[in-house]
Amino acid sequence: MRTEQEMFELILNNAEENKHIRAVYMNGSRANPNAPKDKYRDFDIVYVAADDAPPFNDRQWICPFGEPAVCQEPDLNDCAWGAKHDFTQRYSWQLLLHDGNRIDLTVCTKQAMLNGYTNDGLTVPLLDKDGCLPEISGPDDREYHIKKPTKAQFAGVTNNFWWCLQNVAKGIARDELTYAMNMYIQVVHKELERMVEWYIGGLYDFSVNAGKWGKYYKKYLPENIYNMYVKTYSDANHENLWGAVFTACELFGTIAPAVGGRHGYVYNGQEDKNMTDYLLKMKNGTL
Repeated sequence: MRTEQEMFELILNNAEENKHIRAVYMNGSRANPNAPKDKYRDFDIVYVAADDAPPFNDRQWICPFGEPAVCQEPDLNDCAWGAKHDFTQRYSWQLLLHDGNRIDLTVCTKQAMLNGYTNDGLTVPLLDKDGCLPEISGPDDREYHIKKPTKAQFAGVTNNFWWCLQNVAKGIARDELTYAMNMYIQVVHKELERMVEWYIGGLYDFSVNAGKWGKYYKKYLPENIYNMYVKTYSDANHENLWGAVFTACELFGTIAPAVGGRHGYVYNGQEDKNMTDYLLKMKNGTL
């Protein structure tokens, strides 16, 4: 795997030599001073193109990086499902190179850059041939910090977590595994994740970012809470799924009152008790 320095040289040398590339900047984890640093981080790069540049979806933009092991064109894929995209303004390429490095390259017009450049706090200018990049302060990830829940948000997440567990129980009882698993992971577990993030936010005065899909949970959660959280995942075995469900209930019932108490919100413990009783009866076939 090429080093970070070698990759930046590749990216910037290409930009220097290509008359159509007028500026370069970087977003993402490599622009975040608070993100863990390792060799697997993507290079999230934006090339700002001249008015007379070739079409942004032309593969010549990625040729200098060599033939990738795998290439994705997310804008093109989105269009296959009905999304509308103006390829004359911006286009994105995601490249997994053969050495394991990944470049997420966006090519855009100066106007498209101006519409979004200052909106992302994680922006680092790398090259500006014409002085077209606006002045910005240093990279800052505050916009990605966990936000405090409102009273309505707290109540809604709590209610939806407990309410939708009945659907999970019915799916297990009917041996409808795919329904039960999707209801659990895509609905119930997402509400659990929201509560986990609010719990983390409270521990750190809402000054941290839990990461995409909770990738920093292990860093920020107390060890006993994290160990409980990882047991909320299951395989396809019904008994194991029930075990994950009841662990999720225990975890939610542990952290939600703490989150509510921190903000002066009342936790509905009766829903907790009633749904737990219902789940036990469904599991034991005594309903």
